[in-house]
Amino acid sequence: MFEIDPAFLATAEPVGDLALCHLRLQADARFPWIVLIPRIQGARELEDLAGGERDVLMEEILRAGEAVRAIAEALGRPAAKLNVGQLGNVTPQLHVHVIARRPDDAAWPAPVWGFGIAEPYAPKALEAALAAARMTLGL
Repeated sequence: MFEIDPAFLATAEPVGDLALCHLRLQADARFPWIVLIPRIQGARELEDLAGGERDVLMEEILRAGEAVRAIAEALGRPAAKLNVGQLGNVTPQLHVHVIARRPDDAAWPAPVWGFGIAEPYAPKALEAALAAARMTLGL
């Protein structure tokens, strides 16, 4: 049975499910950021997905990019660039990050990982971010 690593439950808000992935909004208001977690038991690497699943993952990454751009717009900080990353060094469960970046964001142009302390969303901003993501994704 598929289970989400507890690290994601502690650091991200649920957005919803697409065909393959569970999506979560990273709980860091500095960066509009969605994490896609394929619902495949035991998957740690892209190679753990079947060919068709990898195709679906790529399409869902693109859809998450649209949602991240919508979040950035809703928060009044339009995205200048999208960053997509699949690391897993800290949390080995297979997951993909899609992050909106701007030249005036806290970490630009460096990667966001390990930069400063996450800032929680204000309740209304969180509501707006989740609504923008869900509307864009049709959830």
